[in-house]
Amino acid sequence: MVYPLGMFTIAFSGGGTGGHIYPGLAVISALQRELDCRVFWVGSSRGIDRSLVEAAGIAFYGIPAGKLRRNFSLRNVSDFFKVAAGFFAAKKILKREKPALLFSKGGFVSVPPCAAAAFLGIPVVTHESDYSPGLATRLNARFAEKSGGRVITAYRETADRFSPGIRKNALVLGNPVRSCFRHGDPEAGRAFLGAGEGDRVLLVLGGSQGARELNRLVEASLPALGSSYLVVHQTGPAHEPAVPNTPRYKTYPYIRDEMPDVLAAAELVLCRSGAGTVWECATAGKPMILLPLAGSGTRGDQVENARFFEKAGAAAVLSPERRRPEDLEALVKLLAADGEKRGAMAEASARIGAEDGAGRIAGFLRETLETMEKSR
Repeated sequence: MVYPLGMFTIAFSGGGTGGHIYPGLAVISALQRELDCRVFWVGSSRGIDRSLVEAAGIAFYGIPAGKLRRNFSLRNVSDFFKVAAGFFAAKKILKREKPALLFSKGGFVSVPPCAAAAFLGIPVVTHESDYSPGLATRLNARFAEKSGGRVITAYRETADRFSPGIRKNALVLGNPVRSCFRHGDPEAGRAFLGAGEGDRVLLVLGGSQGARELNRLVEASLPALGSSYLVVHQTGPAHEPAVPNTPRYKTYPYIRDEMPDVLAAAELVLCRSGAGTVWECATAGKPMILLPLAGSGTRGDQVENARFFEKAGAAAVLSPERRRPEDLEALVKLLAADGEKRGAMAEASARIGAEDGAGRIAGFLRETLETMEKSR
């Protein structure tokens, strides 16, 4: 349904990885189903941002982007100037396009647009996908508070991580996932994979950027994994497979349009625990084996995400000290043999994924715009 509002322009921002872009595109899709509006995206002038956004038919404006780091690094100096340049570039775009509000999906590239929007008096709505807010969201939350906007979280406990002033206005609306993951066709997925009639599919997701540890662990665990499953491995474009494709092992640098169908065809999913990945799997109702990114190179968000899904009964987690090939082989063999356990995990996963985060967020944005329209 399209509501009879005046034509609004809405800015979206976020990027750096597909995990920040795809959820934003899910919100845009849900919003445009019920509101006649014009949208555009402000993202990094480098990387995959432009290609993913423009492929969805959304106008894209690139800005310089510098990475935000908590630790000391000489790169912080050069990146400071990139962030400053990004602010002025975003300010120019926002002044020209005149959006009614800006929705941020996070990532380091979203901070300059959020700062520019707050400076111009444009309300900022920022969403955090992970269990604990990252540095970019913490900064953007301040811009949201300053501009009269809101902070949206996926988990109820996440709101408690903010200051009292921000926390009291935070909304818990779930994680936005593209609607195509609710309607995956397992037969189409099996046809794409060339799976035989009796093949059970273990889907390994190395992510759009790849995951070296996960990729190498899977390769070292073959052919044991292949004794139970047809192993379908999305390695990431930069990974050079060390094991050739066989009838029981198929590698793909990246699966894009076919992913909802491939995921629907999978009996079990092995992946990291980035927010986008685990919520897409939950939307498809899939049991998961999670290998969260851990250690000094991460703030621990994936560990917390994995803990949530494990506690809910939707996933089994391989901790860093249990990531030998024999550990993975034993766990996969156990789950492959226990249909009742997999079924319980799938049901728990589906309960989490049943929440339509994209629709709920789109509804909130529509209500916000309706209120703005009435106050004109």
